[in-house]
Amino acid sequence: MKVVLIVEDNDKNMKLARDVLQTKGYATIEAVNGEDGVRLARERNPDLVLMDIRLPGISGIEALTALRADPKTSSIPVMALTASVTATDRTRITQAGFDAFLAKPMVLREFIDTVRLLLETGRR
Repeated sequence: MKVVLIVEDNDKNMKLARDVLQTKGYATIEAVNGEDGVRLARERNPDLVLMDIRLPGISGIEALTALRADPKTSSIPVMALTASVTATDRTRITQAGFDAFLAKPMVLREFIDTVRLLLETGRR
């Protein structure tokens, strides 16, 4: 069973992602801040990380930088989930090295398809 780490500080967004992923047969682990997300990724080696950008403590971009710098987690695909959807935000997120980007509120079909693609192909 594929394991997805969800790093999200909003309870409703966490529940939605968890419920959708579990319904599709994925196991989930959860973190509510960037530091815990990095720690859990190192400890549990998930198949995919879903990362909010605006988090308490370190941002999703800072967490991604830490994951990419660690040989143990550098190859895990990471998808950004954010309500920050301006052109500037999208460019900043893409340049940070995320493997995919989805705006919130999520379009469920796009979310599921992107998760499936990243789990099948890994990093782009």
